[in-house]
Amino acid sequence: MSNVDPEPDEVDCHASRFTGVLQAREVPLGGPRAMLVRRTLPAKQRSMIGAWCFADHYGPHDVRTSAGMDVPPHPHTGLQTVSWLFEGEIEHRDSAGVHAMVRPGELNLMTAGAGICHSEVSTPGATVLHGVQLWVALPDSDRDTGRDFAHHVPEAVAVEGATLRVFLGELSGSRSPVHTFTPLLGAQVDIDPHATVSLEVDPAFEHGVLLDDGHVEVGGTVLERADLAYQSPGWDRLQIANHGDEPARLILLGGPPFGEALLMWWNFVGRSHDEIVAYRQAWQDGADRFGSVSGYQGAVARLPAPVMPGTRLKPRVR
Repeated sequence: MSNVDPEPDEVDCHASRFTGVLQAREVPLGGPRAMLVRRTLPAKQRSMIGAWCFADHYGPHDVRTSAGMDVPPHPHTGLQTVSWLFEGEIEHRDSAGVHAMVRPGELNLMTAGAGICHSEVSTPGATVLHGVQLWVALPDSDRDTGRDFAHHVPEAVAVEGATLRVFLGELSGSRSPVHTFTPLLGAQVDIDPHATVSLEVDPAFEHGVLLDDGHVEVGGTVLERADLAYQSPGWDRLQIANHGDEPARLILLGGPPFGEALLMWWNFVGRSHDEIVAYRQAWQDGADRFGSVSGYQGAVARLPAPVMPGTRLKPRVR
């Protein structure tokens, strides 16, 4: 998914001291009439959880009576995109030649590396769109790797009081085979009504609980939809309580604190102002770095890059 802010901020992505709950802000995906997404990462208080550097939550959005998702081809560098749906269907096309569908409970992971472009469009058969779009920053040693794509359908695993679907990393004995460039955890957790779940987690990881639905409490705080609760490294257990009469659903993210400072602007993850400028110019010029997408039928052939700020990008300390 693209960051479609017309004036995107530059973000210095690195670990911070913030240990509370992040509230989401609404961002239109593609214009004032487009679908709204709820964005928690990056935020002023905290820009990363492990290598996770971007988190959008959206829906449930009825696309029968309003605009759905139609994001024209747009570029990425230095990251992996993680698409995960609860409801609906999205068509993915990218410049590595991949044409795939994003469906509920199925992981689609795209590696941008040195450069890729892709489009995302909700299908005519999708009446509701509901899910999350996440980005993972690549470490300096691997950020210029080649384009790649992985698909995985994780098994639903029952634990006491909950059901887990581990799409990246390992949790409660369930492990995803999908390759990542830093240790990561990504899982959907569905908690039974009035159940409290105590999950054994890696104490070297920091963790984030992104609430989709339910009356959930983490660390003494009751979360609202799209809130992201943070737990610092040093804990070997994560306790989540569902106080509601219905099942609760959340996304659990984790990883060791990312030890590198990143500069993120629009859809680019880089290390300096000059790199970001070069990425933007290459996209505007149609350079081979990003390739091209075949088969996209939208009204706009490709998403133009926003105008660069009038001053040099200066990472904001988090």
